[in-house]
Amino acid sequence: MRRELITWSLVGALVLGAFGFTVLVLNNSVYSASGYVKSYLDALARQDAAGALEIIGEQPATDTSDTLLRRSAMSELTDIKLINDIELEGGLHKVTFSYLADGQAGRTAFEVRADDMLFGLFPDWHFVTGPLSTMYVTVLGDARFSANGIDLVTPTPNDPAGYLVFTPGAYELNHDTTYLDAAPVRVEVQEPGASVPTALMVQPNALMIQEVQERVNEGLDTCTTQEVLMPTGCPFGQSMGNRIITAPAWSITQYPEVSIRAGDRSGEWLVPATPGIAHLVVDVRSLFDGSVSTFDEDVPFTVSYAIGFLPGDELLITARYE
Repeated sequence: MRRELITWSLVGALVLGAFGFTVLVLNNSVYSASGYVKSYLDALARQDAAGALEIIGEQPATDTSDTLLRRSAMSELTDIKLINDIELEGGLHKVTFSYLADGQAGRTAFEVRADDMLFGLFPDWHFVTGPLSTMYVTVLGDARFSANGIDLVTPTPNDPAGYLVFTPGAYELNHDTTYLDAAPVRVEVQEPGASVPTALMVQPNALMIQEVQERVNEGLDTCTTQEVLMPTGCPFGQSMGNRIITAPAWSITQYPEVSIRAGDRSGEWLVPATPGIAHLVVDVRSLFDGSVSTFDEDVPFTVSYAIGFLPGDELLITARYE
């Protein structure tokens, strides 16, 4: 009986020792400050948006868009390495990790604190500053843009729009539509809770300039078919002090060279005042002496156009003749 008691006492001691050792190991790894942060970074590396948000926990409500807090918008996080875990006053830990975000090296420091214990054994860590940051995007020239391949539209054109993003992360902003494009902008988010402003400059592409030029030329060519001195709805015309005796014959000597700039409103583009030259040939009779002569001269003119978009990305070009 005594031998059995000693045996069971030894077994109990071993079990308790093993349990204590396990708790110690877990507290220094999985349930450590760095282990908590690592679990969050591992979720980002798996592109597990729901898992990362669960680790972060409840965040203060904001009116900022959470559209980019999903798997398809997350960047590729690899080569995650612990740099240090520094214990500060009041149980606060500053944990720093390095990583590659879409292939670019980065480093982020997180502050975490354990205010409670799980099962009375393990620290219950939480982020002091939540690792969600806000990327403020201003799209100049259009309301549409893409972030890591996700198509978005800013609510107020030409004004910054806020989007919550995971930290750390890398986001490529772009615009590529039928007639407009923009140089891609890479945004790196490395500081938890940061506000990261960025802008995307949208510009007309070569196709838009070519199509507007062709339609401007076609409109001017149509104007030349009117056999009158002042063609209706056209930017050129010629008054006469004498009587015309043949039908006026118009042609275009020099078409306006189209350039396009942004208008005052988002989605509006303008062809600024641009010179061109028409040519008029018409026979006239002098009211003074009845002699007949031929008016055969260039007639300078200026054009301006407003350009908008119809559904289906179709161009709407409106003349602004004065």
